Amino acid sequence: MKITKIEKKKKLYLVEIDQKESLYVTEDTVVKYMLTKEKTLSKNQLEDIKNFAQFSHGKNLALYFISFKQRTEKEVRDYLFKHEINPHIIPQIIDNLKKDHWIDDYKLLESLAQQNLNSGDKGAYVLKQKWLQKGCEKQVIDEVLTQFDFSEVAIKVASKLLRKYQGKLPTKSLKDKLTQNLINKGFAFQESKQAIDQLELEAEDRKSTRLNS
Repeated sequence: MKITKIEKKKKLYLVEIDQKESLYVTEDTVVKYMLTKEKTLSKNQLEDIKNFAQFSHGKNLALYFISFKQRTEKEVRDYLFKHEINPHIIPQIIDNLKKDHWIDDYKLLESLAQQNLNSGDKGAYVLKQKWLQKGCEKQVIDEVLTQFDFSEVAIKVASKLLRKYQGKLPTKSLKDKLTQNLINKGFAFQESKQAIDQLELEAEDRKSTRLNS
């Protein structure tokens, strides 16, 4: 088999074999296999070129996808599958990206957890469910979450909710309302109770009673 034509087409190269078979390859493929017009290839060499071309193209697509923001391993897998990269090549691409630290679910989840501590309003349970939906492994999620204390976030959320409902409900109903809202946001019951205990609702309730009498 002989290369009868090689031509650049935007980001890829069109390689024609024996004027009847053609394939698109990346520039990395052209360089790696020193592809030139009239170069003779064996059947095995052509198969290697096809596989590497898929690997190289898939990796470039993944790096483009990752360039916008950090992605989970599953998100990258799904993206490559959507762009019709050979399913047998995808694991090689993922392994390569993980080796070079382009994909690191642990570091990504650490970063997301820290963002939530700084400016978020979610408890560990909601974060865990979101990350499971992103395809992250349960063990990795649990390892990350055990590093973080969400009690300050719970207090911040409870204070915000108090401002919303204060004066509209008696103390017990208010506590129940705040507790349910905190649980819905992913905080544990005990975590929610401790956050609400910081608010001194009874004092607020007595103050409200005096003002209304």
